[in-house]
Amino acid sequence: MIDFAKATLLNLCKVPPRPAAPAGSLESLRVFQAASNFYRFSLVKWGLAQAAAIFGALFWLSFDIADHISPSRAWVGGLVHIAEFFALGGLFLQMPFTYFLVRLDYEMRWYIVTDRSLRIRHGVVNVREMTMTFANIQQMTIRQGPLQSLLGIADLQVRTAGGGDSGSGEGSSGHGKAESESMHLGYFRGVDNAEGIRDLILERLRRFRDAGLGDPDDVSPGHAVQGGPDSSLLSAARELLAESQALRKALSVG
Repeated sequence: MIDFAKATLLNLCKVPPRPAAPAGSLESLRVFQAASNFYRFSLVKWGLAQAAAIFGALFWLSFDIADHISPSRAWVGGLVHIAEFFALGGLFLQMPFTYFLVRLDYEMRWYIVTDRSLRIRHGVVNVREMTMTFANIQQMTIRQGPLQSLLGIADLQVRTAGGGDSGSGEGSSGHGKAESESMHLGYFRGVDNAEGIRDLILERLRRFRDAGLGDPDDVSPGHAVQGGPDSSLLSAARELLAESQALRKALSVG
């Protein structure tokens, strides 16, 4: 049922299930996705928001405003009861939908790294995809809040040229709106191998430097467990890259 709903929503929003691979060699392709604990972290935030909404509704209903309206305006009290009914019904009806969006947000996070660039894509209703070439990357920073530390996950921030001052001092769970929307900033959010991903990108940046194609800046230290991509994701990404290359050839011939 969930898979059918996911396929239907992706089709309606015209979002491909996987992003095209960025420029780079097939052998260098690495695919990462958010850790399972990121999903749990998102569920905790979703649950707290739902609990707050229910508490607010019950607090409002405890006043029973309709009983304080004069009998001569009984119709007003009726309207208040109807509004309360629809509001409460809407509160419970939105729960499965917003839960589904939380799950889809977790499943539709893609982080792809090659030997020349990286691509980050997330979102369904509002898709955000960005590609960064290694020649433009200036800084990488690992951010980890207290709850993320308990769950063993972190966010890897990648900054490219033109991103401005990186010393905002904000935690990984409270990025400013301007910062989160900047096209000079990319985030590997909720990964359990942030340090390993950072080291992988740093190694490839050094190869760029040795080839005279780029020179990486300093990288902030991180706190995460190293790890590698899932083999099924890697196989899917390789197939995706092959299809993308074949499509480019077909378009160039046409």
